[in-house]
Amino acid sequence: MREALQSGWRALEHGFDAAFGAALNPLRHLGALGFLMFWLLAASGIYLYAVLDTSAEGAWHSIDALSRQQWYLGGVLRSLHRYAADAFVLLMLAHLLREWLFGHWQGFRRFSWLTGVPLLLFAFVSAIGGFWLNWDQLGQFSAIATAEWLDWLPLFATPLTRNFLNAAAVSDRLFSLFVFIHLGVPLLLVFGLWFHIQRISRAAVFPPRMLAAGSFAALLALAVAQPVMSQAPANLAVVPGPLAFDWLLLFVHPLVNASSAGVVWWLLSATLVALFALPFLPRRSVPVPVAVVDAANCNGCRRCFDDCPYAAVTMIPHPNKRIGREMAQVNADLCASCGICVGACPSSTPFRSVAELVTGIDMPSAPISALRRQLQQALAASRAEHPIVVFGCECGARVDTLAAPDVAPFSLMCTGALPPSFVEYALRDGAAAVLVAGCREAGCEFRLGQRWSAQRLSGEREPHLRASVPRERVATAWGDAGDEAALHTALTQLRERLRGAAPLERAAHG
Repeated sequence: MREALQSGWRALEHGFDAAFGAALNPLRHLGALGFLMFWLLAASGIYLYAVLDTSAEGAWHSIDALSRQQWYLGGVLRSLHRYAADAFVLLMLAHLLREWLFGHWQGFRRFSWLTGVPLLLFAFVSAIGGFWLNWDQLGQFSAIATAEWLDWLPLFATPLTRNFLNAAAVSDRLFSLFVFIHLGVPLLLVFGLWFHIQRISRAAVFPPRMLAAGSFAALLALAVAQPVMSQAPANLAVVPGPLAFDWLLLFVHPLVNASSAGVVWWLLSATLVALFALPFLPRRSVPVPVAVVDAANCNGCRRCFDDCPYAAVTMIPHPNKRIGREMAQVNADLCASCGICVGACPSSTPFRSVAELVTGIDMPSAPISALRRQLQQALAASRAEHPIVVFGCECGARVDTLAAPDVAPFSLMCTGALPPSFVEYALRDGAAAVLVAGCREAGCEFRLGQRWSAQRLSGEREPHLRASVPRERVATAWGDAGDEAALHTALTQLRERLRGAAPLERAAHG
């Protein structure tokens, strides 16, 4: 079932790619968009709190006046605050769903999963508490319904519903509790978000500018077109009539009414236990050996440290000061076994006069020297005089579908594990051209592999492809699993480009 849902999500992502482009696809930036909504909530909430009368008598009047007398600023910010809250929760749930669908909960991702689940609780508690501060009939209904739901638990000596027996019971002290819930819990949320991204390098806490601007403009347009207004003031002497209900943020209340308080408590508890238990379930896949540092060949350049997507590489004093002041060290619990660090190492070059290529950091399961030998053997055994070499990604479009007499495909764990020098090496050793393939932009299974590969090949990032390499003989194709047709198209275009290029002479292998 999960595989079918995963395919459906992938198809939805590709549809959004067609509409927005892969770089600006909101489904590829769910976490960053969630951070954007949080920043909007914080900015608008600061202003709203500054003008809010937090007394039981004045709360409704101050907020209602804000929407009617200062609609151009306060009213818009109030509406923006509500819609940003809805969007924040939607994005969190979508982010959780996507990570579950693609199995991003165990191994090196366990920490992020376990620190992300509690954020759901913080978000809903804070959102529900925000309705109480308004103290209209919807806030009254939510506060009483929450008190009745909490009273089912044998935790309180005095039932919480006693605070709503009559108007006199709703005191300024109770409103201070409302303020603490709505403002104090977001502070826990800030800490939780910070903790959530601690083991992620270059965490995206802000989406691309165009996507951020478009998202903000959409919320602002909604706030102007459909402003959020207060409902009738709370009155404990009457039962609230029909309410303009926020089904997303207040879903727990109709759920309790449809079943019972006990059923909802058991349902939510089971859901949380299941989410927390996921990372500890037995793993189906065989663990892949983590990256290993060779002290004799590590010069402490810090490139693997800079490029690792999961902060698995740290720098320690080098035991041999003649080689370098620092040396890389790999944390096995954080290593994704993606090999991106190998592609970043300047020692991963085939142009040294040594019999065996040894790099400063390598993957024991797929050493870079083995790729060198496989490349040499494939070019030497090719039936074509000048074959096209294709380097691909196991997580992206399958390059083995390109197998042909004039094509030599190689699949890596991640395209980011490919040292740019291997492109030049293939050309020097007789390849007609090189096609580098990987996941779609902003869709790398290991977050940064596609970006680093593209930047290394374009000369924007070290180690880079040397300027002497003829660019007409190098091409890239970024596609997810299922994008094999696009991969074939890129190969066809490369073949057509080669027809007009100068002929090559077959080089000697060695």
